[in-house]
Amino acid sequence: MPNAYFSSLVFALLASISVATTAAPAITPEPATIRSGQMNPVEQSTKVNLNAADAEALQRDLLGIGAAKARAIVAYRNSNGPFKALDELLEVKGIGKALLERNRDRLAIN
Repeated sequence: MPNAYFSSLVFALLASISVATTAAPAITPEPATIRSGQMNPVEQSTKVNLNAADAEALQRDLLGIGAAKARAIVAYRNSNGPFKALDELLEVKGIGKALLERNRDRLAIN
């Protein structure tokens, strides 16, 4: 008798777990959020003016540009005058060809 009682308790427990997991609402994934490195289509149309942007704007709107590189760009611009071509950005310490190419479509010189 105790063995039958124990078996029925185990069966009831397993059955209730099975029903609970089946009846639980499905977890829906959250909608994708924009990460700091990604831009939505509206933001992609606006370009960063390399000759007018401050360090915060450069850091915020360009990929791979942190605070130190943004300050270096502004310092270079202040000491050498406005940029005449995007490739002149390669003269700034810490800016390489790959970084320039990654951001070329985000940059403008006005």
